[in-house]
Amino acid sequence: MSTLVNLKLVTAKKPGKLPPIVERRNKLSNKLWEQLQLAQAHNSGTSYAPIKQKRMKDVDGNIKTIEVSKRIKPWWFVAENGKCCIAVRYGSKVIELAKGKSAIEVANPDALIEALEAVNSAVLAGELDAQIEAASSQLRSGFKK
Repeated sequence: MSTLVNLKLVTAKKPGKLPPIVERRNKLSNKLWEQLQLAQAHNSGTSYAPIKQKRMKDVDGNIKTIEVSKRIKPWWFVAENGKCCIAVRYGSKVIELAKGKSAIEVANPDALIEALEAVNSAVLAGELDAQIEAASSQLRSGFKK
């Protein structure tokens, strides 16, 4: 019992489900983290390919779980003026960051990493909730019959 004295004990209840906007924020934040890892690997000249689990049937009909590399497409591209631009995506939709502006222009790869970190902190702070909600509703409307 003496080891539990050093710990802070509280009464807590695990929440059943997160609010939808928090789930969407977390989803976008996870994708931004992947882009950040991809940009850092690109900067250092290495590759970044996380592993995911995939279930497949073999020739006998048995289901096996194998590990495959997850394909991640970079969100950045080189514009006509030669500078790098980042288009933040939620699913297949590009998020409009400001009225009529959907990309962030950066000068070099170091600025690319800083911009991705800034966008991630803005997402976690809830600054892009309206844009995430708009992109999510556009995506959902494509699934209706």
